[in-house]
Amino acid sequence: MVRNIGVSVVSPRKTCDDELCPFHGTLSVRGKLLTGIVSSSKAKKMVVVSREYPGKVRKYKRFQRSRSTVHAYLPSCIDVGEGEEVRIAECRPLSKTVSFVVVEVSNKDGSGN
Repeated sequence: MVRNIGVSVVSPRKTCDDELCPFHGTLSVRGKLLTGIVSSSKAKKMVVVSREYPGKVRKYKRFQRSRSTVHAYLPSCIDVGEGEEVRIAECRPLSKTVSFVVVEVSNKDGSGN
C-alpha cells in the first residue's frame, strides 16, 4: 500500500520494505521541495543532487551561474542513475549531511518512474 505523503508526485511502481521510505515506510516529508540533476549515485542508498541557480553580481549588473550540491536519501523503490532529473523533499536529518529524500524521478518521456 502506498502512503499519501502530502506532495503531488507520481508514486513509485515498485514496493519496498524500507523504513526510511516516505511512500512505504514512516518517514514524513515537510519543508522544501527542490529539483536538480543527480551528479553522483556511487554511495549506497544516497545520491548527490546538483542544482544551478543564477546569482546576481551587483558591481557588473549581471548574473553568474552558481551551483550547490545537496545529499539526498534514495529509497530502494526508486531507481535513479547519474544525469537524471529528480525531485527531492526535505525530511528530518537522517545523517550528518542528509536531510532530503528523493520522491520523484522526472523522465524525459514524462512517464514518471
